[in-house]
Amino acid sequence: MLKQRSPWQVTWSVWQALFIREAVGRLYHRRAAWAWLLFEPMVHIGFLMFIFSVLSVRVIGGIESAIWIMVGMLGFFTFRRTMSISMGAVAMAKPLFTYRQVKPVDAVLVRAVMEGLLMLFISILILLLSALFDYKVWPDQPLLVLESYFLLWLLGLGIGMMLSVPRELIKETEDIVNLVMTPVYFLSGVLVSVNVIPMPYRNLVIVNPVSHVIDALRFGFARDYQVFEELSLVYPLMVGLAALFLGLAMHRVFSHRLTQQ
Repeated sequence: MLKQRSPWQVTWSVWQALFIREAVGRLYHRRAAWAWLLFEPMVHIGFLMFIFSVLSVRVIGGIESAIWIMVGMLGFFTFRRTMSISMGAVAMAKPLFTYRQVKPVDAVLVRAVMEGLLMLFISILILLLSALFDYKVWPDQPLLVLESYFLLWLLGLGIGMMLSVPRELIKETEDIVNLVMTPVYFLSGVLVSVNVIPMPYRNLVIVNPVSHVIDALRFGFARDYQVFEELSLVYPLMVGLAALFLGLAMHRVFSHRLTQQ
């Protein structure tokens, strides 16, 4: 007689299968797919480093401009990619919903974890490559860096989980999100240090929780970096958890519609 598995064992088996499927799909779905994952952030970082070198900007807020750019871009890419991947997870996993064990929320969680691990690997690789050019890439506060990285991933997962439902039910959602992401990019402190933005415009920037985490991430790499006074890691944590729980609630309410779309 076959032993009946517990709900947790079934869920864990589903996550394992989805993780393997996602890993193969992300890395081998087209020629040199893994290289493109690395190429995009490197192009952005290289372009900004070139611009800042042309402008003869060597130090920003007490930190070397190259590290300032690198850390900020990698942090934002972690948030943006996790959010984007999570938001589109339901559509990508639709053929699997014929199996009753697979739920839309499983697809979102597994894709977010996969993207977080990929961005962690890419970030470490880019920093190691930078070390070959004599940049100081070892963080002064490794625990703060890890905490900041987790918060960026959590924000991406929470917002992506929340948006994955309307993306399937309302066709225009993705267009609106793509439109909003451009100002979010500029309001995240990636291109301009939050400290140099005068009041009251700074208040608009610090409403964005990503700006807090990116500044904390830079501070984790260099203790001499001058963070803005209003910085708080509790705020992005609360935003990320609230978005995640709201997203989970939406998945529970609209689970049947998501699998039948």
